[in-house]
Amino acid sequence: MELIHGTLKASKFAPEDVISNMPNDIVTHILERLPLQDAVRTGILSRNWRFKWTMLTQLIFDDNFFEYLLETEGENNYGSIISSLIPHLKGVITKFVLYIEQRTYRILDDEDINHWILLLSKNGIKDLTFCKENGPRLKLPKHLFSCLELQHLKLVSCCFDPPASFNGFPNLLSLELRSVQFESGKFGVFFTQCPVLETLNFGFTFPVGNVKLTEISKLANLKILSLLLFSLENTMITSSSSIFELVGSFPKLEELHLDFIKFKFTEGDAEKRFHTTFPCFKTLKLSRIDLCNGIMLTCAFEMIRSFPNLETLEITASYWDDSPTPGNCSMEVDYNTTGLLQLRSVEFTYLKGSENEVCLIKYLLACSPILKKLVIHPHSCLASDEKLMFAMKLLKLHRASSVAEIDLCWF
Repeated sequence: MELIHGTLKASKFAPEDVISNMPNDIVTHILERLPLQDAVRTGILSRNWRFKWTMLTQLIFDDNFFEYLLETEGENNYGSIISSLIPHLKGVITKFVLYIEQRTYRILDDEDINHWILLLSKNGIKDLTFCKENGPRLKLPKHLFSCLELQHLKLVSCCFDPPASFNGFPNLLSLELRSVQFESGKFGVFFTQCPVLETLNFGFTFPVGNVKLTEISKLANLKILSLLLFSLENTMITSSSSIFELVGSFPKLEELHLDFIKFKFTEGDAEKRFHTTFPCFKTLKLSRIDLCNGIMLTCAFEMIRSFPNLETLEITASYWDDSPTPGNCSMEVDYNTTGLLQLRSVEFTYLKGSENEVCLIKYLLACSPILKKLVIHPHSCLASDEKLMFAMKLLKLHRASSVAEIDLCWF
């Protein structure tokens, strides 16, 4: 800067304020990468930046935000601060996230939450998240069901009770439900009212066993499915063939995650295969599955074999069967009949090195010619000699891929 006639004049060599001169949409994109409280505080940078934050299209009220308020404003102002922020935003609020932990819930008023959803429902909200920790479930306000432009909805520990006039979310693409109670008991009907749904992820729902396979199977556009089997109607899945029938309803499926916690097959069946080819399917995740149970192990084998384009496999083991049974597999792999897999990445968690587990690993190594890495996180209960024995078994296994690495993560 140069002093000319008693005034300051910018030198032609002074650095240009590149960020301030960026187009508004780029500035907004940058601000939305910051924690909300930091984005609002950019208003003190200069006169030019005073109202830049009002262009935000996303409001993320997470633990980080409430910790900041606790340190700077005290507990009593949570609701009023959020209520004052929303009307200041100039554009359409497309994303709203509210994480409510136990202390926050005591302070926030249900009327505040109702008011926020009312404002958002008039503002074309497209992405909505309510996550509550501990305590009673959050009763969702009726205004939520008028947000017909919603594309993404995530609910954790909430009560879902749509009015009789509710006809679904016609534009909903992704839905995540965990610990959600359906007051009306019409969980399946809600699915059918979301015709373009592509991602479904749900854990425990209440009442348990209220979800019917026939209702889920109507979601023909599903690309990603994450399913807690225990939440399904308990009379519907008696054997692995029921899973094959369900998954076979989704020809566009790209990723499947099945959680087997508290779930048991009540009967065995012969080996099953999918009738659908799944050309886009790339990722399979099996969580809390008891590989020591022969029926479970056979189910895992058949699912892996049935996805010819599978690239990523993740299996988390569990041990809840008091009387383990051997699976329908042999330590001798017949390379001529098993067929080749397209696996590139495999990860196991909580393995104990049982015969069934080693058998499955042997099959994967022998039939995966382009495999790059197989990662194993052994169970923490293994003694030192058991770890050594497990490692020695793995080192003896044949690998179809010349570049495949076995990574044993002991810690």
